[in-house]
Amino acid sequence: MHQIIVSGITINVVRKRIKNLHLGVYPPDGRVRVAAPLLVNDEAVRLFVIKKLAWIKRHQAKFAGQERQSVRKCVSGESHYFQGRRYRLNVIHHNGHARIVIRNSTTMDMYVKEGTDADYRKRVLSAWYRQQIKGQIPALIEKWEPIMGVAVAEWGVKQMKTKWGTCSIKARRIWLNLELVKKPVHSLEYIVVHEMAHLLEKHHNDRFKALMDQFLPQWRQYREELNRAPLGWEEWEE
Repeated sequence: MHQIIVSGITINVVRKRIKNLHLGVYPPDGRVRVAAPLLVNDEAVRLFVIKKLAWIKRHQAKFAGQERQSVRKCVSGESHYFQGRRYRLNVIHHNGHARIVIRNSTTMDMYVKEGTDADYRKRVLSAWYRQQIKGQIPALIEKWEPIMGVAVAEWGVKQMKTKWGTCSIKARRIWLNLELVKKPVHSLEYIVVHEMAHLLEKHHNDRFKALMDQFLPQWRQYREELNRAPLGWEEWEE
């Protein structure tokens, strides 16, 4: 990958064995990337970007205007999200094992020993998030495998900064972003279906979109929801 400058905007250019140019604007700061066919030179990339400058600036402005969460310290009064709901964190000191309890529709209780620091409390919350999302995924995969006619050999959860999920077609393995636990359940289901669809079609082409229309007609609505701040990350592509 290398960079070119177009109208003051840094463009990351990566060349792949593809047929067409693909442009992306990525969070959190509007980073721009162009995927180009191997034989397309930088001048052709530059002309392509010039034609898309208004589109690029529009989406960079959208990222710049999005609400950003402040640094989390996991102290009482902070807002945290779970399955699309916003909860007020309430830290309770006790001598037992650390745990998280959803008390009601507005309050998330965190039980930890007195004197624990922010890093420890973050690990407690992250471990609880991971446990919750891992409890949801198997049923979703089991539901969609017979519908889509594919089999997932392996799946996992990890923290990702720029993708909601990834799929290794050869290994038939899908990875899902831990941040999805903060989104509505249908958002997680959408990403599961999206990654499983890659077992049928590798690229985000017309065939892929047709498959998504067939299996999950409302997928565009769910994708739009995932673009909304302050939860997680998303990318804009054209």
